[in-house]
Amino acid sequence: MVRSLTQWTKTLSFPARLSPNKGSKSPNGTDIVNEHPVKLSVTDIIYPEPDTEKTIMGSVVYCIHHKDGCKWSDELRKLKAHLNVCKHDTAACSNGCGAQIPRVLMEDHLKYTCPERRTRCEFCGQDFTGHTLENHAGSCGYEPLYCENKCGLKVQRRHLSPHKSNDCAKRLVGCRYCSKEFVADTLPTHVTKCGRVPVTCPNHCEAGLLAREDLDGHLKDHCPSLLVPCSFREAGCRFKGLRHSLDKHLDESTKSHLNLMCTVVNKQQHQITSLKSALQRLSLNQTGTLVWKISDYTLKMSEAKTKEGMELVSPPFYTSQYGYKLQASVFLNGNGAGEGTHMSVYIKILPGEYDALLRWPFAHSVSFTLFDQSSVPEKACNIVESFIPDPTWKNFQRPSKEPDSLGFGFPRFASHEVLKKRHFIKDNTIFLRVKVDPSKIVAV
Repeated sequence: MVRSLTQWTKTLSFPARLSPNKGSKSPNGTDIVNEHPVKLSVTDIIYPEPDTEKTIMGSVVYCIHHKDGCKWSDELRKLKAHLNVCKHDTAACSNGCGAQIPRVLMEDHLKYTCPERRTRCEFCGQDFTGHTLENHAGSCGYEPLYCENKCGLKVQRRHLSPHKSNDCAKRLVGCRYCSKEFVADTLPTHVTKCGRVPVTCPNHCEAGLLAREDLDGHLKDHCPSLLVPCSFREAGCRFKGLRHSLDKHLDESTKSHLNLMCTVVNKQQHQITSLKSALQRLSLNQTGTLVWKISDYTLKMSEAKTKEGMELVSPPFYTSQYGYKLQASVFLNGNGAGEGTHMSVYIKILPGEYDALLRWPFAHSVSFTLFDQSSVPEKACNIVESFIPDPTWKNFQRPSKEPDSLGFGFPRFASHEVLKKRHFIKDNTIFLRVKVDPSKIVAV
């Protein structure tokens, strides 16, 4: 921008000056009007003396845009020429938009912000002025946009609606068989499982097309061409024929089916027996100590008094996991020397699974303990009897079958009078412990 000399002087600071056209005051205070003013040029007004002009114009000054970053400094007379090229000085937009733009920003203005600039749409290639391009942006049909269904594709705006309706892999599409809607790229997977897809019977019967979900019911109950097995298949019948021939087979094979079922029943009975034996072995006491709870004492004592030789036997138990198999017995009303006056206790050896591996005769000490069920354990007085087996006695030899004898024990273990005096009988129950001590073995 070219400035006149007057504009430069207004920009700079100078001492105050008297205007040559301004009148002076008379002694009485009135203005003295110069009837013949002298016409002076601008240069005469600013520089009344040539030396003053030379001095001022030779002064070193900074560019008026030094605060904007211009570092130029030189004589005042060269400032005008500098401002004609200073990149921080403003100039009129060459496109005629009317804006005054610093030269340093002029290129960006002409390229990006001038409303009268000529530019081309990067998508469709059409030419526009600045302000018309802004209106065109956001509506150009050739601008690629991401599909709103999030399928990941970029599609030109003009093709976006048809894409979402017809081609998008994430659009919703109705199944032609069940009418449910699915995302387009999952529809093929659905069709392979859709229950309403028509299929043919694998037996090629006359049913025609069936819905996939109805096929199992058709094969199970209706298909005339299906080969069905006999209902006694699990019992061993190997018949397999058409559905209409099954009834005839059942009528003609009643006897053979009965024989098959008898075989199954016998096999199951053996299995049940085997399972019971295994369960019994698992439930057997294998600690060498039996705590035997005898309940309903009063009733059982009354029966013992009326029935001669009434014996109560305990569950079998082992001295260890692979040890001797034993069983205790009790005569509540006594036996032998204690009949009618005492409770008798005995132990006998039963045939066990591991007898072939054990040392014979049986040589472990055995103790019987009848517990005093006193509410104060410190005052309890148990009845205890024990014995060490006689290796010469036959009852301690290896048994070959269930023994008929009583075994060995104490016919006068506890008198009926003693049982009544303390708390051996409590809540109509007595507790008897039979313990085999493996550490006490008689040397044979």
